[in-house]
Formats: sequence, structure tokens, C-alpha cells
Amino acid sequence: MSCPRCDADLVAFVVPPAIREHAPAATTAICTRCLRTFAADGSDGGVEVDGSDSASPADPDFSAVDSAFPDGEAGAALALVCGKLESFALNRASIEALVDHAERSGADVFAFLQRLDAADAAFDLDRRRAALLDVL
Repeated sequence: MSCPRCDADLVAFVVPPAIREHAPAATTAICTRCLRTFAADGSDGGVEVDGSDSASPADPDFSAVDSAFPDGEAGAALALVCGKLESFALNRASIEALVDHAERSGADVFAFLQRLDAADAAFDLDRRRAALLDVL
């Protein structure tokens, strides 16, 4: 499965119920290059999950996106944060809720933001990183 915007690989993941309202679908995918997120349920505007992929959405390998990503619910929350950073002002409430969830799930969000390396992200990572650090 590849990104409909930049054609890079996607990592699909099941969104934990507590943060589903902030996701495009119950199963979502994050692009390994541009960090956009997409519904991964085959719906309009979404992507089709390829059953032959080695990792299952229930056990995603976020390290394929960046080694800074934690596992589990924290990784899912931070993947959704990345997907919302293209429009920080419009998504601020969701971003804050997702960051809170990631922290409650054991992630060090500040360390994640400092280590995240995504030169081809759909947003200016340095500017968004600074804005997030100001908000948090």
C-alpha cells in the first residue's frame, strides 16, 4: 500500500478507541515520507490495506516511519499528531488531546519531537515543532 500523495510506503495501525474521534478511521495509515494520515479502510479518500504486508494494523511497526516513534497506543497517538500538523491551527484541540494521550501512554513527547527526522514531511517540521513546544 502506498501514499496517494507521494507514493511512499504506508504503515497501517488500529486506532485505540479512546482517540478514535481524532482519526480519519478506526484503521488509519501514516505515510513513511510525508507523514500524512489516511483512512485505511478502503473508504472514499482512504487507502486499501494490503493483506500481504508483513506488519498487521493491530501490531504496527512505526519504526518504518521513524525510529523516534514509540510502540503501542503512544505511537498511534503520535502518528495521528503528525497527520494533523499540516494544519496546526485547525487541528489544535485534537493535537493537544492526542499529545495528552501519548503522554498518559508513556511517551516522552518532547523527546519524540526533538528526535523526529522527516525532511519530506508535508509540513515544515521545524516550525511545527516550535509551535508544539510553545503550546505544550
